[in-house]
Amino acid sequence: MEKAASSISELPQLKKVLVVGSGGRENALAWAISKFQEVEKVYVAPGNGGTKDQLGCHRLDIQESNNEEIIQACKSLEIDLVVVGGEKPLASGLADKLRGAGLVVFGPGKEGAQLESSKNWSKNLMNEAKIPTAQHWSASTEHEAQDLVSEIDRPLVVKADGLASGKGVTVCNSIKETRAAIKESFEGKFGEAGATLILEECIQGPEVSIFAISDGETLEILPPAQDHKRLLEGDKGPNTGGMGAYAPTTMLSKKDLEKIKEEILLPTLYTLRKRNINYRGVIYAGLMLTKDGPQVIEFNCRFGDPECQALMPLMPSDFAKVLQAAALGCLKNAPKLKTSPLKSACIVATASGYPENPRKGDLISIKLKQSQENPIQLFHSGTKISKEGTLLTSGGRVLSIVSQGDSYNEAFDIAYKAINQINFHGINYRQDIGYQVRSKVH
Repeated sequence: MEKAASSISELPQLKKVLVVGSGGRENALAWAISKFQEVEKVYVAPGNGGTKDQLGCHRLDIQESNNEEIIQACKSLEIDLVVVGGEKPLASGLADKLRGAGLVVFGPGKEGAQLESSKNWSKNLMNEAKIPTAQHWSASTEHEAQDLVSEIDRPLVVKADGLASGKGVTVCNSIKETRAAIKESFEGKFGEAGATLILEECIQGPEVSIFAISDGETLEILPPAQDHKRLLEGDKGPNTGGMGAYAPTTMLSKKDLEKIKEEILLPTLYTLRKRNINYRGVIYAGLMLTKDGPQVIEFNCRFGDPECQALMPLMPSDFAKVLQAAALGCLKNAPKLKTSPLKSACIVATASGYPENPRKGDLISIKLKQSQENPIQLFHSGTKISKEGTLLTSGGRVLSIVSQGDSYNEAFDIAYKAINQINFHGINYRQDIGYQVRSKVH
């Protein structure tokens, strides 16, 4: 059973861990958790074509939406910790059901996951907590939204209220574009996720991703990262789930991070507690660094993908114990989070047709040599193993190629050389990931 935080004087043994999810984020989490010597087995459900290649990792053929099978597997395998990777199972209440079955879970319950699953709910919480964020309006009909555009009379950011796999945001450059984005959403582009819209003022500045691990009472902040959402070089083209990332970003000092913790993250956690939400998991703040200071673009309730892939190699080998401590509500008993001083680069290789209509079923050729000591990691996302045992593409974002170096240039040079040892039909990736910190971009 999950113990009360006050009754835990030291963390229990951590031998078996289940990571729920199938993407690059879950691949990276499983890899990082498996590095801890106390951990005997890491299971991933449902995993992907790269799960078996991770040190000590085993794939369970259980979909992340199958709550009962996950609970049964946890009990039969004697799982000590469940790490729920993605927003969809968190939004559906998987963490609540697992905790109800007596399991220790890293990931917020359904109520807390509304930080991400409802932008309207999240914006209301920000207002209550006095979190700096863009001015915004909500609309539940197209007529209401179009009237707001007439009233506001300037281009807006149009956001689907619900989960849209990172693709539910349109940054509009004109009133005409704003009206078109509203029309598309209410015509069903994002399904139920777009039944309510958030219209936001356009704010300017670079974006950064801040990840805080919460035990419900306090927070531990990871190094800040920077994602690249747009499909094409020069930050052009449609929004995607993420084309690459690097960590840590140089745009925030330790003093800046402390200010963000005091003015954004802790007020968020305190407001969640005021609402009787015991939030044990990741609070992910997507920030824009405006001339007036950091403003929250949105909150997410899990690690970012691909930021997680860039961050995990910087985590210490006992990172699994930090996740366990947060899940048990006692971060004070966790080992000190000593992150690597190296720079980490992540490049995402996508299938042709991504993000709208990715091609699937193509053979993947990988000639890359990797090990736990190697400064190159290959995290799988949209891959599967065929009946014949071959590795095939099965999604839009196929692989994340990650590497570390003493400098950003070194880290990215290693990653871009490594990506040349990978091939599948229509492979696509941006050549300019990390342009903000690289001294030269080819």
